[in-house]
Amino acid sequence: MITIIPATDEHLPVIRDMAYRTWPGTFGQILTDGQIQYMLEMMYSPMALRAQVHEQKHVFLLAQEADQDTFLGYVSYELTYRHQPVTKIHKLYIVPESQGKGVGNALVGAVADAARQAGDEALSLNVNRFNKAVGFYERLGFAVAGSETIDIGNGFIMDDLIMKKPLG
Repeated sequence: MITIIPATDEHLPVIRDMAYRTWPGTFGQILTDGQIQYMLEMMYSPMALRAQVHEQKHVFLLAQEADQDTFLGYVSYELTYRHQPVTKIHKLYIVPESQGKGVGNALVGAVADAARQAGDEALSLNVNRFNKAVGFYERLGFAVAGSETIDIGNGFIMDDLIMKKPLG
C-alpha cells in the first residue's frame, strides 16, 4: 500500500537524497556526469529546494510504504502555472527499487486530484526527449504537445518534450 503525504521543510533532505539516488540511473545514458552533478546541485541544494517551496510555491508530495518510514519517490508541482488553468509537474522521481510498482501513478493521481480541486483543466510537464519515462507518461494519458531547448548555464542545455494531459 502506498501513502502520499505532503512534504515539509524537514523532508527536504530526504528529497535531495532520493534525487541523488535516482538521477544517475535515470540520466546516466542521456547526460554527462558533469551535467548530472551540475543539475543536481542547481535543483536540489538545500537553498534551491527551500526557494522552490517558499518562493516559487512548488508543492512537494512524498510516496511512502504504508506504516513505514521508507520513502519511495516524490513529485513537485505548481497549480495554475503561469496564470493558466494548468498544473505543472516540475519533478517526478521514483527510487530505483520502487520503480514499476505503481508509485509514479499514485503520485500523478494525487497531483491530478489537487489540480481538479484548484479548477485546473490539464497537467503539463517537461521530460528529456530521450528519457524512457516518455512511455510511462504516454501510458498515463499524456501526449507530446511541443518541445523546447532550455539553456541552464555552464554550457549545458535541457532538450525536452512538453507533455500534457487533459483532466476530465
